[in-house]
Amino acid sequence: MFRLFKHYVPYAVLFLALIDFALLFGAAEAAWVVRARQIGMGVDPIAVRYWPLVNFAVTLQLAMIAVGVYGSDAFHSLRFAAARLVVAICLGVIFLSVVYFALPGYTLWRSNSLYAMFFAFVLLVSVRMVLGRMFGTEAFKRRVLVLGAGQRAARLGRLGAERATSFSVVGHIDMGDCEPVVATAVPRAAIDSLASYAATLGANEVVLALEERRKAMPVADLLHIRTLGMHVNEISTFLERETGRVDLRSINPSWLIFSDGFSSGRRLSSLAKRLFDIVVAALLLTLTLPFVLFAAVLVKLESKGPAFYRQTRAGLYGAPFDILKLRSMRQDAEAGGKAVWAEKDDPRITRVGRFIRKVRIDELPQVWTVLKGEMSFVGPRPERPEFVAELGKKIPFYAERHVVKPGITGWAQINYPYGASLDDARHKLEYDLYYAKNYTPFLDVVIILQTIRVVLFPDGAR
Repeated sequence: MFRLFKHYVPYAVLFLALIDFALLFGAAEAAWVVRARQIGMGVDPIAVRYWPLVNFAVTLQLAMIAVGVYGSDAFHSLRFAAARLVVAICLGVIFLSVVYFALPGYTLWRSNSLYAMFFAFVLLVSVRMVLGRMFGTEAFKRRVLVLGAGQRAARLGRLGAERATSFSVVGHIDMGDCEPVVATAVPRAAIDSLASYAATLGANEVVLALEERRKAMPVADLLHIRTLGMHVNEISTFLERETGRVDLRSINPSWLIFSDGFSSGRRLSSLAKRLFDIVVAALLLTLTLPFVLFAAVLVKLESKGPAFYRQTRAGLYGAPFDILKLRSMRQDAEAGGKAVWAEKDDPRITRVGRFIRKVRIDELPQVWTVLKGEMSFVGPRPERPEFVAELGKKIPFYAERHVVKPGITGWAQINYPYGASLDDARHKLEYDLYYAKNYTPFLDVVIILQTIRVVLFPDGAR
């Protein structure tokens, strides 16, 4: 994987994105030339229209990221990819059409855009027909040798066998640290040189997945492997990179203490984040107020009770604050004031409430909380203090998610939509810890773009 601003991007995604950008630029240029010749206009040098072409390519590529064109499903299904490409191209061109009125010299003509849409779709689908199978093959996967034969090592074997992963396990070595559960593991005593064995298998990386490291740490082997230029990682760091989450089953306090992340030197990034929150919150409050008021009227008409409700949540460093939301449940949803987990197909949700949850309109009043500075647009989902106290006792490192401001959307929300049980809370915490540990403005941009996918294709919003 390629590390970009502390966030890992699979090589296959990076390679395809670069090809797509070139194709989008070419589609815009072809559209310009075709349309110019149709109306009898001379074709000037490409430098004259450089910015319209770049804007077309950049905008459509951002739209492609937003709707999930570079997700694992799109890599393995041409039909899925083609459907998402249609949505992305339409969204991008609609946005450019709006921009045209403000900056006409920096976008394609509307007649150009129609041709560019067609050329872009044909080119993007064609490259996926030709190269689509290759992106999921071993050519773009890291070959990993696992040191260990216990449960941790077995987990890596199962993960590497999944279709969407960017690595494959080429072998396991039984280091004698536990009773082996991987039947194909080769005993360390049967190998003369571990470094030579790894090279024979064509391994790019060695991952330490021992159950007990105190007596079985192969320091000499690892040193030899590393000095030969092969990457060496332990399982927690490896899983963080490959899954985009901090694996709670493999980490310990020392890993969190000594690993890269949780940087205090991001004052400039925090300032930029706050400025972004203020500007966008003010703009959103202005633009979405009619929709919020209309939804509030529908809520009032369907069920008794106030259209809006306040609820106490745990914020930065666990400090309590109140959020404002449109009411999507019956007024008596929590009889006696006792906090209750939301469920899938929760019977307490009203018909209007189900709709406004699907399209996330119920979240819009929280923009006021963002403007006040108690929340951000991006961050871990704020939980009820009652749930925080309960989960903090049952899930290790739960308090560490509060080292960043809570957000309306977040890394957990776009990667793991459900959160209605203890197991769900544990999974979402793994994503929240990844965000808190690796936060950069770049990751915020990725999350905001991917939130569009969640809104357009809601999978079980609650």
